[in-house]
Amino acid sequence: MYDSEDLERIRESREEWEADTLGPTLDRFGERQEQFTTDTGGQPVDRLYTPEDVSELDYEEDLGFPGEEPYTRGPYPTMYRGRLWTMRQYAGFGTPDETNERFHYLLDQGQTGLSMAFDLPTQMGYDSDATMAQGEVGKSGVAIDTLADFERVFKGIPLDEVSTSMTINAPASVLLAMYIAVGDKQGVDREELRGTIQNDILKEYVARNTYIFPPEPSMRVITDIFEFCADETPKFNTISISGYHIREAGATAAQEIAFTLADGIEYVETALDAGLDVDEFAPQLSFFFNAHNNILEEVAKFRAARRMWATIMEERFGAESPKSKQLKFHTQTAGSTLTAQQIDNNIVRVAYQALAAVLGGTQSLHTNGKDEALSIPTEDSVRTALRTQQILAHESGAADTIDPLAGSYYVESLTDDVEAKALDLIDEVEQQGGMRQAVEDQWVQRQIQDVAFERQEEVEEKDRVIVGVNEFQVDEEAEVDIEEVTEEDEQRKVNGLEAVKDDRDEAAVEDALAALRDAAESDENLMPYIVDAVKAYASVGEICNTLRDVFGEHRP
Repeated sequence: MYDSEDLERIRESREEWEADTLGPTLDRFGERQEQFTTDTGGQPVDRLYTPEDVSELDYEEDLGFPGEEPYTRGPYPTMYRGRLWTMRQYAGFGTPDETNERFHYLLDQGQTGLSMAFDLPTQMGYDSDATMAQGEVGKSGVAIDTLADFERVFKGIPLDEVSTSMTINAPASVLLAMYIAVGDKQGVDREELRGTIQNDILKEYVARNTYIFPPEPSMRVITDIFEFCADETPKFNTISISGYHIREAGATAAQEIAFTLADGIEYVETALDAGLDVDEFAPQLSFFFNAHNNILEEVAKFRAARRMWATIMEERFGAESPKSKQLKFHTQTAGSTLTAQQIDNNIVRVAYQALAAVLGGTQSLHTNGKDEALSIPTEDSVRTALRTQQILAHESGAADTIDPLAGSYYVESLTDDVEAKALDLIDEVEQQGGMRQAVEDQWVQRQIQDVAFERQEEVEEKDRVIVGVNEFQVDEEAEVDIEEVTEEDEQRKVNGLEAVKDDRDEAAVEDALAALRDAAESDENLMPYIVDAVKAYASVGEICNTLRDVFGEHRP
């Protein structure tokens, strides 16, 4: 991008600046610390960046224009000038009725998409009356047992007018089937249903541990979903390949995108091995990333991920459709950075993280509530979190031009550095035999654990400042409202499940589960059978137990 003579002049000018201007100041005052690095990646941050640091940058090949390969500057030609990102606040707790109330509240406050949180028993494929569920019903999200619960969650919410993201993985097929069934009952054409299921089981083995089945049958279920949705629900994203939880477990920015894209490679290869056409299912792949504290590193990460995925899909898999090469992603601000101490500080953290996501070109965004280190967020903190997005969208100017940090010597250099580190990590994954093998061998987990341990040591030794935690502490404790799910709430949920079971056609349930078992023992697509079971009001636990009997359970 720069003439060699221009670069030489800049080099000479920099040397003069270092000797005449910088030198005396350094001699007199020094700098705050000996070395500066990025937030998690440990990438050295130079004192100054100039055209020398991006001298090999090729604008058309490395950046291009929005909506064109390599999509570094965004997947759409107009980005936020055409339409703002979807403001999709993560919500769901306690009972379906409480979640329905919170959904309506958020929509009334200007939210533009729903994001559904499930409790731990639902995520693990257990019903509310299961022994394993005791004490956890409704705690980390809404408890879902049968289609009756989904009908109550979406009461008064037309599914042809909203899109819904569901953070569900091992039983994703069951919850997707429930969503389809609610749409059918509302008279919504399946082709008009919009939303996303997370459905990213490899990440569960790495970072989150809400898995049910071993990797091989889990991947079979995922490809069944790909195939079914390509025909039935073409506007629904069949997977949200998630770096968010990888980052929450302690990964660096480069590890986050490397392991996430490596997961994506594994899913694409599995689908191709199952006989699917890449341009039929790849447009329905979506991604989910974390927005951490270091604004410029996060922006560089998002830009690098887009460029990498476009190259992977074209060069490795021969994708021809532009939609197959466009990495589109949801972002959530970093829950692991929220502190129980001085919780109002979390509002500031979340705002900066949201700014990074927008400057990086996210397609949808969740901003955390300030009190999430303590409990499910209250209505007040949820509203503040949503207002953070709305102020960013309408008052900050950050959404008025596309990729506003493009051309920054530092950001472009950092984008290249993050990409290079991530590509090296993907090569290492390949040497381990691919992502599935690297996960089964615990190699990926060890890489993340090593970084997480180092970062915690830095916090404890105060080499890494966490405001309000290891520096700038205060003695007083703020009083905060906390949302709680009681034992009485749990018992009401169990009673409700019993009532559904008493009222349903038991023979229809048994027939549907038997048909599902037969399909699981064959190579038939499971989704039609799961939809039939859901419509008969078979429970999440009953459906998952049927598949457990055939597939077994994962034991790391």
